[in-house]
Amino acid sequence: MRRIPRRRVGLRSLAGVLVAALALGTAACGKDDSKEPAAVQAGPDGTDDGSELTLWTRAPLEKQARLLVEAYNSSHKNQVKLTVVPNDDYVAKVGAAAGSGGLPDLFAADIVYVPNWVQQGLFRDLSSNINGLGFKDSINKGHLAAGTREGKEYVLPFVLDLSMLFWNKQLFKDAGLDPEKAPATLEDYAAAAKAIQALKKDGVYGTATGLNCGGCLVFTWFPTIWAGGGEVLSEDGAKSKLADDNAQKVYGIWRDLWKSGAVLPSSKDEAGPTWTAGFTQGKVGLMFYPATLLSSTPFDVGVAGIPGPNGGASTFVGGDGIGVSKDSKKAAQAWNFLNWMMSEEAQVEVLAKNKDVVSRSDLANNKYAAQDPRLVTINEVAGKGDTPVALNFQQAFNAPNSPWLTLVRNQVLGEGGNLQKDNDEISAVLGQ
Repeated sequence: MRRIPRRRVGLRSLAGVLVAALALGTAACGKDDSKEPAAVQAGPDGTDDGSELTLWTRAPLEKQARLLVEAYNSSHKNQVKLTVVPNDDYVAKVGAAAGSGGLPDLFAADIVYVPNWVQQGLFRDLSSNINGLGFKDSINKGHLAAGTREGKEYVLPFVLDLSMLFWNKQLFKDAGLDPEKAPATLEDYAAAAKAIQALKKDGVYGTATGLNCGGCLVFTWFPTIWAGGGEVLSEDGAKSKLADDNAQKVYGIWRDLWKSGAVLPSSKDEAGPTWTAGFTQGKVGLMFYPATLLSSTPFDVGVAGIPGPNGGASTFVGGDGIGVSKDSKKAAQAWNFLNWMMSEEAQVEVLAKNKDVVSRSDLANNKYAAQDPRLVTINEVAGKGDTPVALNFQQAFNAPNSPWLTLVRNQVLGEGGNLQKDNDEISAVLGQ
């Protein structure tokens, strides 16, 4: 598996996403294997000549996409026309457009799809443009790696989404826990959940997750393994390591939590659409939660990196990458948008100002983040996280009834099953 080392540093594909193999098969029909799309030829800043550009994004990132597009349009001659596509329809729409030569000038892609779509030739080579950025070394390494093939770079980070530990400070106080102190280990996390459960407040539970949502579980449980010093995939991304000792500790703690009754009961069948709702409604004490929801959480919360069984901290560096499509006839203008998007103006005055994560480590402690220590924490933990890269990631982990989902349900809800057999099933899909 190509993976960024932990000290440097995808995904938020939840339930209902179509199996990528089908859509990518459609996309492949539009690729001319004999000729890769030409690299983008543009000056350092690109071209701002009043052209209309088209950009597609999926619905979960609508807020951030609209903020960026509106800010760009108000300050440039070029004008970007944004199309927001329902999450469940996005893969199929991209696949159909790729097959017919109808991709927009720019399109964002869930980081889990980026390696496959790069391989299929859907993005144009941005290597020379990205290498010309004076701050390249500070750009999130996980997103750059996901969009790199044979030494060429095809995407930039569009919106980062990190998995973090969030806790309800009022419920911590009620349970006699320190509301300003994060659980240092996964064991401490479980103890806090049980303490909140012991309050016996009507409709309140210690914790919650999505036990029927492969994407949710990847997003939130992989970091517990990384924080503990473990790995989830082999270096080439073709084999699963999810039967290792560190992973087994994670399953065991969650199995105990489930049996104790401290997990929101609807977590058992939660397939993704409402997996964060209980916490947002103030009915869950603590959970692993998307950082992008900080600004919309309506009460005082603490935020920290996700701990491993014995400590440490990590995060899944997910979200979407963005690039210039193979079909764009306005590549220099499209680069003008991407170049601006990575600028301090866009990263700080648009994203950070609205409590979103910046894509550049040199801007992590910006003036807006400094006003809220939680934002500094989120930006700093981004540098301790990982973005796994495997061509068949979607089928192995995110798809409904994926072998990963089978493994987790057997380990947490069942009697354990055959862990090695379930792990081998993941490897079989990864290696196809």
